[in-house]
Amino acid sequence: MTKKLMKGSEAIGEAAVQAGCHLFFGYPITPQNEIPEYMSMRLPQVGGTFVQAESEVAASNMLYGAAGSGERVMTSSSSPGVSLMAEAISYLAGAELPVVIVNIMRGGPGLGGILPSQGDYFQATKGMAHGDFRLLVLAPWSVQEAADLVQDAFDLADFYRNPVLILGDGLIGQMMEPVEFAEDREPIKELPPKDWAATGNDGSKPRSVINSLFLDPEALEQHNFHLARKYKAMERDEVRYKTYGAEDEADVRIVAYGTVARVCSSALEELKEAGIKASMVRPVSLFPFPYQAVRDAAARAKTVLVVELSMGQMIEDVRLALDGSKPIHFLNRVGGMLVSPDAVVEKITAIAEGTSEEVVHA
Repeated sequence: MTKKLMKGSEAIGEAAVQAGCHLFFGYPITPQNEIPEYMSMRLPQVGGTFVQAESEVAASNMLYGAAGSGERVMTSSSSPGVSLMAEAISYLAGAELPVVIVNIMRGGPGLGGILPSQGDYFQATKGMAHGDFRLLVLAPWSVQEAADLVQDAFDLADFYRNPVLILGDGLIGQMMEPVEFAEDREPIKELPPKDWAATGNDGSKPRSVINSLFLDPEALEQHNFHLARKYKAMERDEVRYKTYGAEDEADVRIVAYGTVARVCSSALEELKEAGIKASMVRPVSLFPFPYQAVRDAAARAKTVLVVELSMGQMIEDVRLALDGSKPIHFLNRVGGMLVSPDAVVEKITAIAEGTSEEVVHA
């Protein structure tokens, strides 16, 4: 298929439509408004339904009902809007309903601002809402990858019967790049039948009940054990990452995700010219996090640099991966400010010269 120049938010919407999503429920919030705007135009063209709900709370509960019927459904929001959806997301995970949620992150906390951020990493990977549940979380670094991951997300949601979160930022949502959608795309998994869905009952099958309430504590315990086995399967089979730069010994290994990783990749060539051997590991799946890949890369480096648009969230997973085996340095901007390639070069030069302070945790 011919490449088309698209804004990231529009490419996310089109990817969802081509993945068979004909139902979208959402509420406006900057910087992701172009996603519902695009879906409101596109879904009627394919016989789908777009609903602008009265709030994010309402939209997320509409997901529950629609997903319970076995349809492919999606919502999108940004940071504080996703917080409002948190309770329903826990219900979706507890009821094992496959949905795709897109969070185009903006600065916080509170209402914060409307410019790019990566401050929702903890929320996405550690503590979205109440209860023992996990979302499969994928983080694109380009418009093309955002479109590809959205289509993968629908397959993964159906395969695991679990919500999947696409975690982008304001840059991904607003930048324009060429995008290509594969013709006759095949699912990335062999998808099971949705015989659990509530589609009406003519007496030919047992009654379908979509529910996350278990008043029997033993039954709820077994349900949690069942969910935990599913999350372990994700950790085994769904780790995604990319590596860039020198594969052998390096002075510094960078760990960065999303659009920040693109900034860091731009710095690698300049560092090479300066005689500093640097490379990068880019987590694509944030849950499951590529602990082993980070560990292996760090084993062949003198030190590790974590770069984020937050006060330090992914760095906690890097620390878990390395377990004190290598010194870790940190570079960040927050509040909607962006890291530049020059800042990455300057930081790594300081590390090489011994003038950068290592991150120390008690």
